[in-house]
Amino acid sequence: MEISAVLQGVDVPITEIIGSGGGETKGTQRMRKGFADALWRKKNYEIRKIINGVERESISHEVDHVKTFPNGELALEIEWNNKDPFFDRDLENFKRLHNEGAISLGIIVTRGETLHERMSEFVQRFAEEQGIWSFGDLERLNIFPTLTQKRQIEKWISRRRDALPFPDSWRKKFVADKYSSSTTHWRKLMDRVQRGVGNPCPLLLVGLPDSIVSFPEQSASTVAAAIERASIENAETPADIEPS
Repeated sequence: MEISAVLQGVDVPITEIIGSGGGETKGTQRMRKGFADALWRKKNYEIRKIINGVERESISHEVDHVKTFPNGELALEIEWNNKDPFFDRDLENFKRLHNEGAISLGIIVTRGETLHERMSEFVQRFAEEQGIWSFGDLERLNIFPTLTQKRQIEKWISRRRDALPFPDSWRKKFVADKYSSSTTHWRKLMDRVQRGVGNPCPLLLVGLPDSIVSFPEQSASTVAAAIERASIENAETPADIEPS
């Protein structure tokens, strides 16, 4: 019930997705806070192997959200937009901890199939609703593509054949850079589970649906301010994606 209560309250305005830079959205941070408020705390596990009084091996595992119940301990990880190999890390950690009797269930929350598949559609809708037809329009909304991104967008809009309009070009580059198929989402998670990664630890897998994304009616100045806040807070808060 606690898990359902936290997840049912998840709402991610499109401005937070645009301003997040691909890292954790403020919505994800609110979700983490919801679990923390329900006493799901970060925990470090240390497993030591001792033979005849001599320590032969020591392995530590950190899990972001853990809570102990009368029938066992549950471990939960949120993978909103990480590099997809982090699923391997989570599942292998759950497997080891379960084998050692430390946890009874491993839980992973990630972008669901509909949310991942519609991300491009959501960004396109944002571009159209905000009248993004130039780099100047992006800057007006506090969106600043890198030089590399600008060059790719310019290449697509200036092609002699199959040239893309500016909104389509920006959307394509934004999604490719920030929410690509190589990031954590439902299909990548299921690929691993079906291969048996994490087995035999019992798992509860949650895919956040497309319905969590909202498009509140806002003026251009309000949208610009919201994106700026999201960008600043994302820079100040460690992102879900670790640097390569």
